Amino acid sequence: MQKIVVDKIEEQKNDLSKKFNKAKQKLYIETYGCQMNVADSELVVSILNKEGFAYTENIEDADLILINTCSIRENAEKRIFNRLEQLKHLKKKNKSMLIGIIGCMAERLKEKLLEEEKLVDIVVGPDAYRDLPKLVKSAESGQQAINVLLSREETYAEISPIRLDKNGVSAYVSIMRGCDNMCAYCVVPFTRGRERSRDPKSILNEVNELIEQNYKEVTLLGQNVDKYNWNSGEVNFANLLEMTAKLNSKLRVRFSTSYPQDMTDEVIKTIAKFGNICNYIHLPVQSGSTRILDLMKRGYTRDWYMNRISTIKKYIPDCAISSDFITGFCTETEEDHKDTLSIMEWVGFDYAYMFKYSERPNTYAAKKLEDDIPEEIKSRRLNEIIELQHQLSLESNKKDIGKTFEVLVEGVSKKSENRLYGRSPQYKIVVFERKNYNIGDFVNVKVTDCTSATLKGESI
Repeated sequence: MQKIVVDKIEEQKNDLSKKFNKAKQKLYIETYGCQMNVADSELVVSILNKEGFAYTENIEDADLILINTCSIRENAEKRIFNRLEQLKHLKKKNKSMLIGIIGCMAERLKEKLLEEEKLVDIVVGPDAYRDLPKLVKSAESGQQAINVLLSREETYAEISPIRLDKNGVSAYVSIMRGCDNMCAYCVVPFTRGRERSRDPKSILNEVNELIEQNYKEVTLLGQNVDKYNWNSGEVNFANLLEMTAKLNSKLRVRFSTSYPQDMTDEVIKTIAKFGNICNYIHLPVQSGSTRILDLMKRGYTRDWYMNRISTIKKYIPDCAISSDFITGFCTETEEDHKDTLSIMEWVGFDYAYMFKYSERPNTYAAKKLEDDIPEEIKSRRLNEIIELQHQLSLESNKKDIGKTFEVLVEGVSKKSENRLYGRSPQYKIVVFERKNYNIGDFVNVKVTDCTSATLKGESI
């Protein structure tokens, strides 16, 4: 009789659990832009999960849809507006559904999004995610739901993100927020606020949690990681890199993004010192012309950048280096453009992110400089940069043929279920036969062939 009663109680508990899970509101989130936005989306899911929201990958099931946005380029914003127009049909089907904009675009276009075009119900800036539960309730009751205030302190240090990448192999860990560099073309200081670094203890605790969950790789994130500075220099970025690497010698450690003006020899030597800090540095140059770099307010010259590259290659000979380029910036001449092409050839970048200059409101360039390069010239110069980078990437990959790399398996190849893909320490994608390997395995792969984008090889 006692067993029957216990079984009945357990059955009732299970029924209650099912009802609770069914009653939970569903959250769907789309992320646009940089790695920082991916990390922010994971924070947001964690915050709302504690308030009863269950994450769903099916947008049709959602009670709340959040679009995490980027304002760094005009095309990015146009894409978001188009997406919001597409979502109107879901609102027609489900009148109680809420749609919100979070992130950089929320801060920059709050009035247009919420009041003028009435495309969304909620607008939340990158420093106000803790307010989301309250803002959702306000929107549910028909009140205005907006908070885009920037903070000098917020780092979300104690919040454990809910990882949205299902492979369970690599994860992002935010170490700082904001940017103080004030480059002439960039909206980030206006949309993400001033620089502030996160307590190193909370960073290391988060990395340890990931190690316990069997993650194999972490990427330390910041708008400018080289300026990480805790407690007036008590811990700098080189110190934090070392502390992270020492947590577990089998954990791969990456970071993004570095800034040429602030990258120190100490950071470079720390990378060289630890085998589990990956030999890959993303170091945006933007232009190879010192004159244009000065107009961009980048804070370094062509020679300074080349010195940083020389130092990297001196201490880390097999380091892969990627970059960002903006072509067609204000007053850019053919000579300036040739300077960019020449620095690309001199460095031999492994890969790059390349864009036409896009004027952003409220920046120094928008206020003080004329966007005077015709669109057809911008396009032609961009195409030349893309073509050269394609050649450089292919040359770089050809040099890897015959070499063996330790590859961290990330998934199954899209082209064949019989092949896996992963990344080398240099962040290059490597494809090889599946055999008995699993996602999350480290596999030694000998490179036998390549394209400009991919290494192909055989496990050994």
